[in-house]
Amino acid sequence: MDISVAILLFLFLVFILIVIYSFSVYNRFKSLRNAGDATLSQTRVAMKKRLDMIEQLVESVKSYAKFEQETFMKITGMRANLGKAGPNDLNKMDGEMRGLLGNIIAVAENYPALKTSETVTVTMNAIKDIEDEIARHRYTYNNIIQEYNTMLDTIPSKYIGRSAGMSKKEYLDFFDEELKRPVVSWS
Repeated sequence: MDISVAILLFLFLVFILIVIYSFSVYNRFKSLRNAGDATLSQTRVAMKKRLDMIEQLVESVKSYAKFEQETFMKITGMRANLGKAGPNDLNKMDGEMRGLLGNIIAVAENYPALKTSETVTVTMNAIKDIEDEIARHRYTYNNIIQEYNTMLDTIPSKYIGRSAGMSKKEYLDFFDEELKRPVVSWS
């Protein structure tokens, strides 16, 4: 076998390996992006559940106090925007939901009979469960996005991702949760 044929064969094999590696990296990017999108969607669903529970809590509380119509308008507005919300929007909405929940809890605290209401207790426990679900989804999403963004920062996957038009994704940063988590117990 001629040396030039051997060199050409070697270069062809290297080229094939680079192409296979590039497809593998590209597919990993797509897989991570899809997993991130799915988890973001799950987060939206959990946040919608939270809005539903807050609305149920408002219904329970309003019989004891004349609750402002503004609360219902905020819940309706957030629900309408939840489906198309991106990470930044979800971060903002999370803070708004927590504020609404805090206001409702404050109203409920002023009515001792309300604390013992089975509906309120069940709803508050459901909200606590949903808070945990949202935290799990946020954690999963951020881990996926961390791997995705790291691949966009490291060589050689950086070049494959950028050439495919991929850019970094935003994290879900619900800082209010760590700093000011609403209390959902009646003890």
